[in-house]
Amino acid sequence: MPVVPNPVTSRELLPQGAEVLDNGVRYRVWAPGKRNVQVEVFRGARCRIIPLMLDAGGYHHAIDDDGQAGDLYQYRLNGKGPFPDPASRWQPEGVHGKSEVIDPCKYEWSDIAWQRPRFRDLVIYELHIGAFTPEGTFRAAIGKLSYLHKLGVTAIQLMPVGDFPGDRNWGYDGVSLFAPARCYGTPDDFRAFVDAAHEHGIAVFLDVVYNHFGPDGNYLGQFSAHYFTKKQKTPWGDGVNFDGRYRTAVRSLFVSNAVYWIREFHIDGLRVDATHAIRDGMPRHILEEIADAVHACGGYVIAEDNRNLAKISACKPSGHGYDAEYADDFCHTVQVALGDNRFGDEFVGSAAEIADELQNGWYYRGQSSGRTGESRGCECAHLPPERFLFSVSNHDQVGNRALGERLHQLATAEAYRAASALLLLAPYTPLIFMGQEWGASSPFLYFTDHNRELGRLIEEGRRHEFALDPEFAGPEAARRIPNPQNLECFEKSKLNWDELQDGQHATLFALYWEFLRLRASVPVFRPETRENWQVKNLGVVALRYCGDECDWLVLVDLAGGHRISLREEEFCRTANGNNWIPVLSSNEKKFGGDGSGSFDKRSKILVFSQPEALVLKGTP
Repeated sequence: MPVVPNPVTSRELLPQGAEVLDNGVRYRVWAPGKRNVQVEVFRGARCRIIPLMLDAGGYHHAIDDDGQAGDLYQYRLNGKGPFPDPASRWQPEGVHGKSEVIDPCKYEWSDIAWQRPRFRDLVIYELHIGAFTPEGTFRAAIGKLSYLHKLGVTAIQLMPVGDFPGDRNWGYDGVSLFAPARCYGTPDDFRAFVDAAHEHGIAVFLDVVYNHFGPDGNYLGQFSAHYFTKKQKTPWGDGVNFDGRYRTAVRSLFVSNAVYWIREFHIDGLRVDATHAIRDGMPRHILEEIADAVHACGGYVIAEDNRNLAKISACKPSGHGYDAEYADDFCHTVQVALGDNRFGDEFVGSAAEIADELQNGWYYRGQSSGRTGESRGCECAHLPPERFLFSVSNHDQVGNRALGERLHQLATAEAYRAASALLLLAPYTPLIFMGQEWGASSPFLYFTDHNRELGRLIEEGRRHEFALDPEFAGPEAARRIPNPQNLECFEKSKLNWDELQDGQHATLFALYWEFLRLRASVPVFRPETRENWQVKNLGVVALRYCGDECDWLVLVDLAGGHRISLREEEFCRTANGNNWIPVLSSNEKKFGGDGSGSFDKRSKILVFSQPEALVLKGTP
């Protein structure tokens, strides 16, 4: 997809919501079957009641000639309510309160010359706005953008910001699709964050949730029962009605939301959560419709999908045309290799397994899963490497552990450095979870702020989730599982930026910085095709990149104890009398290692006495 400038905001009306016009404010909401729909408009102590007219499509609408940005409003349906707007652009009183009329054209953008980086050049950094800084706001996060630029990050992936009940949440319990969470700041604060990111040369992706709504504050059903369908069940309840009667208006709401974030906030792309839970029997799947709409705006779209389906990111007409999809097999194998056995029934953590994932993109390509016994996945080696999103950690992998431990806290320092180096020089699109680059000591716990009764159910559900884990068997051990409702869970999950001044954290940061600098400066580490690189299992993972001027060899031993002869191993032989010269080792002292690298210059024999990632350059 060509690199295009971000579209300049202009007035393009959404299917639903409050829109500021030259002659007032237009209110429009979909509520088929409701005969009497009114909007109550508040300005100070004054309240005006405006009846809405019903059209043939089930939309109720009217123009408030006296309306202006800043007005608060709410709907009444056949005398019931009041209810917030399902397409509210901001909920200053919370998701149960009044909505506010927002004029998106008032913000003065400074990114008119911004151009999104090529997807092939992306290094993605996932963060949670509330836990990223002590203040936990959009404005505070602006102050860390220069740090991310220095690290080598070219894109930020924000966990969902659609408003949710309470003051803290991962974002996947969101209920206000269009309203940035008020605890992070105003809509213009969010625009300022994106604007500043672009000034630093960083694209911004937003995680959006289109497969379910949170359990508290979802008022869509009050406007129409047709938003959901009992034909399709998800882990969170009835599925969204993307293919039943009245589907046109439902699909329109979600597609317009995807476009809204790009047009009104200059978001560069979307990460669509759990696309495997989005059911649609129509010939043109809603995922494809969303991708088409995003691409029409010049944006990117990433899918999180656990099915290992090449169709998601295959080009049209055979696929949905997504720019990338999560490839979690690599992440799970690395976790098992480093001592986290949560996925030990599906992966063994061997060099052979990792090499297979590096060769193809994911491991399960039709085999039976050890966890479910069912076959999963399909062949994928025909897809360009950029379409696989690789990580060794993300919010799920950390936060879905009972105590929120990070991977470096479960592994040896040597193994963690080696795995990190492999991620950063793998041929696929890398994703870093906030704080992993310096080995942050803070956990990332599951945290919520629901009402008391729902909070009690959340706490019980969390303990039930880990009931089969031997570490938490029995009432006494189960009490060690933190209650997501406690404020302490959220406070503990905030990054401690002072750690960057500490020696062990600073040296790990140096590894991430230097390996990312190598990735950025040498194009062969960002291949557009599969032609110029190869993978081999040599007991250690071997990646060979063939460049125009020289070859590169990346050898990674996550366990230690292996031996390789560069002269005898055919995969490692150089052409034209070139020699392999060591460029980087994850065990260098500047990275926190002991400096005892595996390379012997005279014998060309490598002895990995401990876990290590070694980068060699073929030099005459």
